[in-house]
Amino acid sequence: MDKPRLQAAILIISDTAFQDPSTDKAGDILSDVIAIDGNDQWDFTKRDILPDDVLAIQHAITQYCDGEDFVNLLITTGGTGFAVKDNTPEAVTPLLHRHAPGLVHGMLQASLEVTPFALMSRPVAGVRSKTLIVTLPGSPKGAKENLQAILRLMPHACQQAAGGDSRKLHTGGVKKLEEDAGVSGNKRQKHHHDDHVHSHDHTHNHGGHVVPKAHTRPEDRPISNDPRAGPTSRYRNSPYAMLPVEDAVGLILANSPAPETINMPVNGSLVGYVLAEDVKANDPVPAYRASIVDGYAVIVSENGPSTKGMFPVASISHAAPGEIPTLQRGQIARITTGAPLPPGANSVVMVEDTVLRSMTDDSQEEKVVEILTDQVKADENIREIGSDIKAGEVVLRKGEEITAVGGELGLLASVGKAEVMVYRKPVIGVLSTGDEIVMHDRPGPLQLGEVRDCNRPTLMAAIKGWGFQVVDYGIAKDKPGSLEEHLRNALRDVDVIVTSGGVSMGELDLLKPTVERSLGGKIHFGRVNMKPGKPTTFATVPLKTNDGNPATKLVFSLPGNPASALVTSHLFVLPSLQYSSGKQELHGLPRVKAQLEEDVRCDPKRPEYHRVSLTPGPNGLLHATSTGGQRSSKVTSLRQANGLLCLPAKEWTAPKGEVVDALLMGGL
Repeated sequence: MDKPRLQAAILIISDTAFQDPSTDKAGDILSDVIAIDGNDQWDFTKRDILPDDVLAIQHAITQYCDGEDFVNLLITTGGTGFAVKDNTPEAVTPLLHRHAPGLVHGMLQASLEVTPFALMSRPVAGVRSKTLIVTLPGSPKGAKENLQAILRLMPHACQQAAGGDSRKLHTGGVKKLEEDAGVSGNKRQKHHHDDHVHSHDHTHNHGGHVVPKAHTRPEDRPISNDPRAGPTSRYRNSPYAMLPVEDAVGLILANSPAPETINMPVNGSLVGYVLAEDVKANDPVPAYRASIVDGYAVIVSENGPSTKGMFPVASISHAAPGEIPTLQRGQIARITTGAPLPPGANSVVMVEDTVLRSMTDDSQEEKVVEILTDQVKADENIREIGSDIKAGEVVLRKGEEITAVGGELGLLASVGKAEVMVYRKPVIGVLSTGDEIVMHDRPGPLQLGEVRDCNRPTLMAAIKGWGFQVVDYGIAKDKPGSLEEHLRNALRDVDVIVTSGGVSMGELDLLKPTVERSLGGKIHFGRVNMKPGKPTTFATVPLKTNDGNPATKLVFSLPGNPASALVTSHLFVLPSLQYSSGKQELHGLPRVKAQLEEDVRCDPKRPEYHRVSLTPGPNGLLHATSTGGQRSSKVTSLRQANGLLCLPAKEWTAPKGEVVDALLMGGL
């Protein structure tokens, strides 16, 4: 049987090499080991150099492991010692779905045969999704020894991790595996248990190597806390990788449902919808030859009489439907702006070029009018049929939004459209969670520990302001049954659920385990590298609709602090709603430039979204004024906030007058 081709990648983790790649020695040595000792089974995918930074390491690992183009083997080198900056094990361990202690023991044993200082390394190994991850020391010599100790075993492990048929892989027993890998089992101590430990042939008489058979994939198994295990078993550190905001938005858009089409009548309810098809005019505009001035319809011909002179007013044409008599030579017809030309007329003289000479006997109408010019040409002051819009012409394109200020509704009406195809807007349910949360309008004073629910009204107002229908699902208590019941009720009726609270590390933060364990959902991320809003969680829940069709519903679980909830709703919920409602341009808040009205200090560890009031300035720039203290629980920081400053994670105070990026949340 042909040996399968496997993909490998190397991450060099070193501040020094990150600053000066020429100092890296381990990368070339490990590449050579793979090429020489890899039994010609490995395609070397990529080699990256990273700083000794937990977030950078975790981001790179998820990029290599979580997509469809995952690598089979991801090797890291560096950061496994006891130095202060050595944090590779701390970065890798929370990302592993299954640990591989046998590989760790094998690497340490190989190095121990060379030096006792092998015990000064802290390697980890395991599987994330379908990728086997191994951490090697930064020393080129130690990294080579460790990799050589396990490399020939890796194809077998990687095939299993990728979902290979375990029974087929073990056909022929351990001896066959050793032959395929090119390793020897002679170092085993021979004793009377030897056949039992390494053969298993006598146990079941089925032949081959019997192994446990799993019926679920590692990536489909829950990693959230199990509420039944009690508080002593909960995580002390989050098992979720901390994603950059951009990566989190990318995951959201990749898992948001594609837009669905519906037909809607052309009226005011159409505002905010996006067209799902090109719209063509049923009728030309104008639909008849129309005057563009108030004046008199006349007959002009090259060889005919001059238009200058006295003419009887034979008829009147107003901008109203009705029959108009045919105009004869020597006659004129009074006409108003927008009115159709009488049959036979081919030009219009402006009223300013005429003088009234006589009226009817009752003095109610004009009888004779003098035209003062003989320079009138045919087709003057006339809008031709279809001169604005031709019949069948595309007047609006697929993907254009019907706005309240852009005139799209008037355009659709003018070309005779009674109904158009648009993309359906998602319906959103909003739910607050927490035993401490009470209705904001409940009479009486608060009891010790109670908090009025300000998140739900705030989030509902924001979602309505974006132009979407929102459903209020009240408050769920911090009990698995209550939260599950509220979520199931919402999932039956809405497309997207937005919750606040219950996503941190407390024993009563039940949102993640309820979605994952009770509802069978998948948590795509549980932490974001941002301030405020780090615990923000995004999940999808597969289910069947009321008519039995499969569907995927989205759950956005936002932090409980008011500022965190509002900021993360704008950054994460809004782009998803825009995508699923058919908007084709960049999704999310508009990015603008703003000049600081005061010094603003950055957070040194996380990018910050600082609430500000943006106002137009005389210099053409928007001016940003901080709304005050930015603690995520401080509700007053939301007052008058119509923008978010995008501040980098660094030890820096942006000075007054500095121009920085900002996101526009509301009107100016």
